[in-house]
Amino acid sequence: MDGETSRTVRHRISTRVWHWMNVLSLAVMLMSGLMIFNAHPHLYWGGHGAQPDMPWFEIVSLQARGEVHVAGLSIDTTGFLGRWTDHTGVVRSRAFPEWVTLPSGYNLALARDWHLTFAWLFMSGLVAYLGRSLWNGHLRRDLLPSLAEASPAHLGRDILDHLRLRFPKGEAASRYNVLQKLAYLSVLVGLLPGMVLSGLAMSPAVLAGWPWLLVLFQGHASARSVHFISAALIVGFVLVHLAMVVLSGPIHGIRSMITGGRVGKGA
Repeated sequence: MDGETSRTVRHRISTRVWHWMNVLSLAVMLMSGLMIFNAHPHLYWGGHGAQPDMPWFEIVSLQARGEVHVAGLSIDTTGFLGRWTDHTGVVRSRAFPEWVTLPSGYNLALARDWHLTFAWLFMSGLVAYLGRSLWNGHLRRDLLPSLAEASPAHLGRDILDHLRLRFPKGEAASRYNVLQKLAYLSVLVGLLPGMVLSGLAMSPAVLAGWPWLLVLFQGHASARSVHFISAALIVGFVLVHLAMVVLSGPIHGIRSMITGGRVGKGA
């Protein structure tokens, strides 16, 4: 009826709990992971990686400048990566600056403690969420695009709508659009498991029981590279996600992830 207030549940409680667990876990894992990376800021492919080998990616400090080397390119990153000034005014020759690492001062042992503690919390949440999503049909019902949604015409229309900042309103806003479905599904069944498995492949204790992980990633160095790439792509996804939340209405977006739904006028 006109004037009545209706409530549409958009996010189940399992989704909301998992979402906020991920916010905490990923933040701690990213910052502690950058500190761990500072111990050897070079990435390789294959079974081994050491200083004499040729890395495909590295952050270095050369005399008075910092540089990122990737795919044969050298990028000057002085003041941000490789060579930067800390909060006391001291110039540091370290890959990532103190304000993005945990802990802020160089401490590899403590960074590993933080990283592994929250990695197990994150992995437990991922397994529980995937299991529940399969059991209650969330993946099939809410995240798997239909054939009509996956058609080139529908995809093209959704992309144009997003580029023009035309976001769904009313009832349509209570459902995931096809771009959200593809993005969330890719992260859920691709990036997150890839990050977890590549992380496990770097653990000697885990490899003692699951040696097939090293075969899967074709070596310890490759697993480390996949882990870093997966983390970088997840950061990219988070940045795009936050931008979409801001552009489409941050109050409604954040409220729906806290309370589970949107409140609006009934038709």
